[in-house]
Amino acid sequence: MPQYILVSTLTPQGRETLHANPDRVLGVNEEVESFGCRIIAQYAVLGQYDFLTVVEAPDSETVAHMSVDLGSRGTVNIMAMPALDVDAFRAKLKGSKQLAAKPVIGGEAAPEAETTATPANEN
Repeated sequence: MPQYILVSTLTPQGRETLHANPDRVLGVNEEVESFGCRIIAQYAVLGQYDFLTVVEAPDSETVAHMSVDLGSRGTVNIMAMPALDVDAFRAKLKGSKQLAAKPVIGGEAAPEAETTATPANEN
């Protein structure tokens, strides 16, 4: 099942609610699960965001719906990002479909292709 990273920021109303009732976090987690999502991990964090949550969900539309629904209360702002499995991503990068003529190896760019065209004013 696809995984998503949710970073959320409490609004002033959300901070007030959570301060008055710290177990509200568990209630929100139950609501997340009612959307068919499963919480893999959850952290309270310092900095720009208040929480980081890793969820499994059936699809992106479900996560978007859940984010809008929870955010519509005015207590939290959620940013959701799909999480890509690193092994699957590496396999895709090693695949046959490549747009670059030559991949960058060891931090050095591939040499530019030489052009044999003569400028129009030199004929």
